[in-house]
Amino acid sequence: MFRSLMRATSFVCRFIVLCPATSRRAVPMLAARVPTVALSSPRRHVRGKASIASKKPAARVVATRAMPEGPYPELAVFDLDACFWDEEMYTLRDIVDPARSVRGNLGNGVGEGVVSAMSGNTAITINPGALRALQDFHAGKYPGMRIAAASSADTPLAVRIGRSALDVLEIVPGVTARAVFAIGWPEGFDGNMQIGRTPPLSSNKSQTHFPILRRETGVGYDRMLFFDDCNWGDHCAAVANGCRDEMTGLGPVVVRTPRGLHVAEWEKGLELYRERVEKRAPAEPPKL
Repeated sequence: MFRSLMRATSFVCRFIVLCPATSRRAVPMLAARVPTVALSSPRRHVRGKASIASKKPAARVVATRAMPEGPYPELAVFDLDACFWDEEMYTLRDIVDPARSVRGNLGNGVGEGVVSAMSGNTAITINPGALRALQDFHAGKYPGMRIAAASSADTPLAVRIGRSALDVLEIVPGVTARAVFAIGWPEGFDGNMQIGRTPPLSSNKSQTHFPILRRETGVGYDRMLFFDDCNWGDHCAAVANGCRDEMTGLGPVVVRTPRGLHVAEWEKGLELYRERVEKRAPAEPPKL
């Protein structure tokens, strides 16, 4: 029986070699029967148990253009220094000390929490529009939207100070800004936080921060809303003109915040995005 099986196998192999057209047709037929599974991270098996490999980056997020466009941006992107909060990190020298945090009223009826993070003797405070935006986002008021940061902080120390502030400042009692930025993303994902100018980042957000955000989040440029103070260069114009969606030719909706992000600018950004969506919406057929 074994010899018969070997002869049959040999015959099949010779048939495939001699008939390349047949083999080419057979491959896709077999492949079609094998399901594909996307894993968020590599796995290893130990004694029959699957465990996630440690210290592996979270997978990039893949979005689909087939989804209908809603009234809110799919990605609201915030510059940090002098936009999201009131200070410029490059002027500071100390990592935020959580023990010296300043507590107070967070506004919007949410209660008390950490309103200022201390870097040396300098208090870092989230600007009112950014605080309102993240409070409303945390409350689920913007279906389909997620948030990100695009900051060209000057030095590695400035980046560390900024990140330490995000880990301390609260949006609602007990919930930090960093935790709110993580809402809607896979656990451990950090691709929505593009902070600094050390390669692969640079001082030009249109060439580095936003292409990386699009790659990591899967959100098209035309479905983004971007806020920047633009006091050190017109990042808004550079991003709007230099980051255009391949299908629509549109870039992010942008709003300049030269005095920091206030509630009026946040609401203006939402309105500008809504107006764009309405202009692009197909006209309803006439009623008969």
